[in-house]
Amino acid sequence: MVSRRGALLLAAGGLAQLSLPPAVPATVPDGRDADLRAEVAGLLAARASSLPVWSGLTGAEAAYRDLVLSPADGPDRPRLTVSVELAVRITGYDEYPVVYPRRIELVRDRGGWRVEREEGTGGPPALWDLGPVRTAPGAHCLVLGLAGGPDPAGLVAVGDNAVPAVSAVWGSAWPGRLLLELPATEPQFARLLEADPAGWTGMAAVTVAAPGAPWHTPADRVVINPEAFGRLSDFGRQVVVTHEATHVATRADTRAWTPLWLSEGVADWTAYRESGRRPQQIAPELARDVAAGKLPTALPADGDFAAGATGIAQAYEQSWLACDLIARRYGTGRLVAFYRAVGAGDGQGEDREHRTDRLLRSELGVGLAEFTGLWLAEVAALKG
Repeated sequence: MVSRRGALLLAAGGLAQLSLPPAVPATVPDGRDADLRAEVAGLLAARASSLPVWSGLTGAEAAYRDLVLSPADGPDRPRLTVSVELAVRITGYDEYPVVYPRRIELVRDRGGWRVEREEGTGGPPALWDLGPVRTAPGAHCLVLGLAGGPDPAGLVAVGDNAVPAVSAVWGSAWPGRLLLELPATEPQFARLLEADPAGWTGMAAVTVAAPGAPWHTPADRVVINPEAFGRLSDFGRQVVVTHEATHVATRADTRAWTPLWLSEGVADWTAYRESGRRPQQIAPELARDVAAGKLPTALPADGDFAAGATGIAQAYEQSWLACDLIARRYGTGRLVAFYRAVGAGDGQGEDREHRTDRLLRSELGVGLAEFTGLWLAEVAALKG
């Protein structure tokens, strides 16, 4: 799930303990003995326990698992190539391990086997692949930041404020904790997303589901763009973090067929819910368009939210207004119930527009065309 009011306008901390299933015993080519297997497994276990991500954390563990060893003897000394998964789970934040595929090259010298090189073989890098990690704990969150970048402690209060604000709307079914990653630079931010840096300039934060976990219980991370986030006001930073926390809280209720206007709209609506801001303040770009006679004709399409898309600010503001309309006209409970109904069951075989229309009727008593008409009237009212 990628968000972007993280885009225009994150945070968190907590001591962590890791508890992982035992690493799967290494497999080695025929003819190699159990002593080699045990020696390599022991070397990697020691390496996992000393990963730099755990600096400042207590009781932290990780494991290299599913080891496959291949001989790669060099001209002067024995070598091995290890294909392996690095599994990391932070108790209280991850229900399942985050998995990083790795290739490790080992060389044997007088002291035994040692790691000569380790590299990722798929997916985004781990934060600690980019440099030494600093940690900052909070009551509801944990911030992992790179040395040389902004102080992660500066995000803790914002994260701690976001969690109860989200729980007030979405309840206690989610863990109620945030894990934030704070790289030192915008290019590092893009690397963590495996994205083109040019396309993500100006995006302040993104929520991602780290690899290796089921869709309903992912290892969510809120990744912060230090440059864009640093340009925001205190209010803007709080909006961003609360928006991203909403995505974490609604993960289990968000599916591929959930329209982005709805998922991004509820995140913005939750973030602005008790801000006291007028609609023209929350949706300034849209209000300017309306004043200039430029009005939308339909709810935003998913493509309107793509990074770098023209009119992306208006797409988010239009989505906020649609969800604000539902909450004001039908109540917060109906907005939450409608969102969860859209994500429930199996929507793969049903046209998405038809599904949205059907659920609007069952949950709110209006069809998609009628709701769109009500929303367009709200848009037009921004002129006043």
